[in-house]
Amino acid sequence: MSGDMNETERPPLAEIVVAVRAHPGLRAKGPIALVAEVFGGTDWEAGPGDDGAVVEVRDAAGEAGATIVVGGEAMLPAFVAADPYGAGVAAMLTNVNDLAAMGAEPLALVDTVVASEPVARRALEGLRHASELYRVPVVGGHLTIHDGPPALSAFGVGRATAGRVLSVRNAAPGQRLLLAGCVEGSLRGDFPFFGSFDARGGELAGDVRLLAEVAASGAAVAAKDVSMAGILGSLGMLLECNGLGVTVDLDVLPRPAGMGLVQWLGCFPCVVFLVCAPEGREGECAQRFHDRGLAAEMIGTLDDSGLLRITAGGETATVLDVRSEPVTGLPPL
Repeated sequence: MSGDMNETERPPLAEIVVAVRAHPGLRAKGPIALVAEVFGGTDWEAGPGDDGAVVEVRDAAGEAGATIVVGGEAMLPAFVAADPYGAGVAAMLTNVNDLAAMGAEPLALVDTVVASEPVARRALEGLRHASELYRVPVVGGHLTIHDGPPALSAFGVGRATAGRVLSVRNAAPGQRLLLAGCVEGSLRGDFPFFGSFDARGGELAGDVRLLAEVAASGAAVAAKDVSMAGILGSLGMLLECNGLGVTVDLDVLPRPAGMGLVQWLGCFPCVVFLVCAPEGREGECAQRFHDRGLAAEMIGTLDDSGLLRITAGGETATVLDVRSEPVTGLPPL
């Protein structure tokens, strides 16, 4: 459903801005700048700022072959300790979403687990369940039984069709910004994760492969999965690479029925993406999501201002200037 609301249902824009800027998930992205401090700005295969790394495979003669996308995610130890099964599911989910956001079909996952036997068992059971749900095999990994604080990481590999990768480097002024994905589900009581496992079930496997199809068609050129930083924080990460701006129309933003706007903007949804479509192809892009029973709406047009703004009810407010206060601090290209 769309995010239609009246003035009494929506908090003042200034309140939304304060909530977004104070979001722990947004603030936690700042230390990513450490990577650039150590590696500099020249060791990037592609990026920086994308959800995965692109590796072009060539044969002995130098002819282009497959376009491979790789990525990895580490779960917070406190999350692994409190809910090892959920952490196992999340290890799969975060990787397949990152690959999808790059326009890659997920192919396989490997994992590393360091934990006590009971915690390791539950984490692996969560991974097995998610592997079946997303139809992505866990093909290997590493296990160490250890009675100290647990650790769980996973690493995904995917394939982009015909080299059509969705990269934040491709984002440019004039492109249409869409929010697309599942707005059916429920919020965890102990963590701001909006799960759609019951709502989508076996459809999730196709959902995370849809962006590869959209990328191959040219109906999208860049994307970012909405994760811990929330919708606007994740959007800031998409914009900062090329110093872009956008004004997000909150009046048309897809969101779950009965869920508050601030809560929705700040949560980590199971399968929601920010997608950039070339001007004139936003309808085609949205229709592909609609055909799967997913929400998709154009929520803004990219510009060269560097300002992430929100608008609703005729009012506009600035959330971030990504040129002076970037989300990750990774150097622009």
